[in-house]
Amino acid sequence: MNNLVLYRKYRPSTFKEVIGQERVVLPLVASLASGEIAHAYLLTGSRGVGKTTIARIIAHELKTNPNDITEMDAASNRGIDDIRELRDGVRTLPFDSKYKVYIIDEVHMLTKEAWGALLKTLEEPPAHVVFILCTTELEKVPETIVSRCQTYRFTAPTETVLAKLAMDVAKKEGYTLDAETSALIATLGDGSFRDTLGLLQKVLTSTDGKKVNIDDAAKVLGAPQVEVIETYITALAQDSLDDALSALHQFEQAGGDAGLFVELLLGKLRLILAARYAKGYFAELKKSHSEREVQFAENSADTKSPRLTSKTLELFLSASQQVKHSPLPLLPLELATMELFSA
Repeated sequence: MNNLVLYRKYRPSTFKEVIGQERVVLPLVASLASGEIAHAYLLTGSRGVGKTTIARIIAHELKTNPNDITEMDAASNRGIDDIRELRDGVRTLPFDSKYKVYIIDEVHMLTKEAWGALLKTLEEPPAHVVFILCTTELEKVPETIVSRCQTYRFTAPTETVLAKLAMDVAKKEGYTLDAETSALIATLGDGSFRDTLGLLQKVLTSTDGKKVNIDDAAKVLGAPQVEVIETYITALAQDSLDDALSALHQFEQAGGDAGLFVELLLGKLRLILAARYAKGYFAELKKSHSEREVQFAENSADTKSPRLTSKTLELFLSASQQVKHSPLPLLPLELATMELFSA
């Protein structure tokens, strides 16, 4: 790999290259093609979902020369003086484009005074100016601003989309990534294209050879070994509290992250319950899982264990929230385990 980080190297430069955001791309393409250009766009969604990328693509589609594109990070340029400077620049005509495009990232970070100054510009914008505001916290943007923008809400990409992205990019980089490893990276990517590709790069740069091993990837990413989670689930299925707690202890001794453990555990339990109760849904889910994961889920479902039910999933969903705030991160998992065996 060259020195360019993967997220930048594979950042989409056209609408056709954007994945997982059809609800945003399709109406934007249609409006831009028809010449219906808004004077202000508001792009909202969680981190790493492509808001700034789409903003740059909009500027490109408007055929705006880089000299006429201004990008501003409101997290570090949030005061009224910054917005006044921007407002002064708005009044001047573009250098060699039809439009001047202003992209303001993390716009919710602006001060109250800065919002007031920006509002005046949005109320009577020059014909040659297009604003593109990006935010992860729409609720912090004043309604007076929102009402003057065309708002597009980005959704977090699914793990299936992120796993495919990881696999495709790895292939382009000359590596082989199996379904289980790509699924792990997608899970830890937590709904972010940027974070997923960052994790992928971490794995690829730490891999000997061109074939990525799931266990090696887990070590690099600080994720629990797959065998530990499967041992834990097997202990539940076999009605062995001691073995289940022993698996948790083994995980803790290895310095594992309790949050990652419960997140991956929930994914496996979900697959097991689908295999037991919803064959049609399971058939869809298994398309994005490795043969090993599918086989383990089917074998676990066949046990008909009373410890592997929807109640189990509910208990660990609750434990996943408690782990974040517990002074002993593993304690919520231990308590959930004991509760399962107390019924």
